[in-house]
Amino acid sequence: MANASIFRPVAPPRIIEDAFTPDQHARMLDIVRRNGPWSLILAQHFKSPEEVVATTSGSVPEGFKPTWDMFLSPVFRGYFGTASTPFYPEIEDCFFNSRFLALVRDYWGAKYATPENMLFNIQGPCSGGGSPHVDATRFRGVSMQTTPIWLMNIMVKSNLFERWRAKKAQVITWYYKGRIGGGFTYWPDGPFEEPKQINAPMWGRAVVVENEKMFHTAETNGPAAMRRPEGLAIHSMMEADPENAGGWRITTDSKVIQKIPEEEFRFLVHWGADIFMDMAEFKRAHDHTDDLTHEMIFDIILSDLRKRGESFATPADPLTDTAFIGLLTRVYDAGQPTIFPPEPVEREAA
Repeated sequence: MANASIFRPVAPPRIIEDAFTPDQHARMLDIVRRNGPWSLILAQHFKSPEEVVATTSGSVPEGFKPTWDMFLSPVFRGYFGTASTPFYPEIEDCFFNSRFLALVRDYWGAKYATPENMLFNIQGPCSGGGSPHVDATRFRGVSMQTTPIWLMNIMVKSNLFERWRAKKAQVITWYYKGRIGGGFTYWPDGPFEEPKQINAPMWGRAVVVENEKMFHTAETNGPAAMRRPEGLAIHSMMEADPENAGGWRITTDSKVIQKIPEEEFRFLVHWGADIFMDMAEFKRAHDHTDDLTHEMIFDIILSDLRKRGESFATPADPLTDTAFIGLLTRVYDAGQPTIFPPEPVEREAA
């Protein structure tokens, strides 16, 4: 098992309030409503259930075949911008956010920060807690645009690529008014230590954090009977409900499988930045004189596997070979959180 102590952020999460103004929130939400439908997070980032295991669950028994149904969760995603480029001019002030840049520089004690991406998650009632994860970690020469998330997470777990790891920070903001759960659970002291929680209701509450080095998950939210809509599939979509001004709906093959009232809608905005401690680090990242390639990555991993005495066939395509992905998942398993907070109960109406 890999060293679980590597999964501790550079500093504990810092909570802030009123991360965005009401006007900024309204403009972001309007973009989400006008530009759907939006696909599942799983569908966007993984080509097989084995890749999900490599990112979240640690390992599975030998010979066991994971299925999509094991991981399906009605949480959907879209992007406001990536690669330091906002996609919607009407929220450029949210993307190029001076307040957020100052917060993440201070969080790291760094001189420089660059806004890198801004995404959102939308959901109705949903089970949480059972799949703690770390976010995809970028390395010099390796990013989500070129490399599967599962491999970047294996690279972190292996601890073989720290020399190339990019420093990152996020400001993650929630908008949720529901009365059952909906908070944020995280393990700042490592996966085997006591978790902490930020509890709802939270409207514009945010954390400054390094989520690539900290296991975290959404807390269960909403009425239990609505948390797993019948008919949910890997290709399901979520969009604004045209029959309800504030509502939402989930569809599978254009068939509506669930309607979500406005009061059960949970909206997360994830703003991320690249961090550079000094000018030397900034130049090293941008002159590309010390970048990784996929060939280098697998040379390093294969060499380490041989040193460990692992027996394996060299895969023709290591990026998609499910047996090889399973091997890496087992060898570099850093463990999963073992202590969880109690499940949420319905709060009394205010």
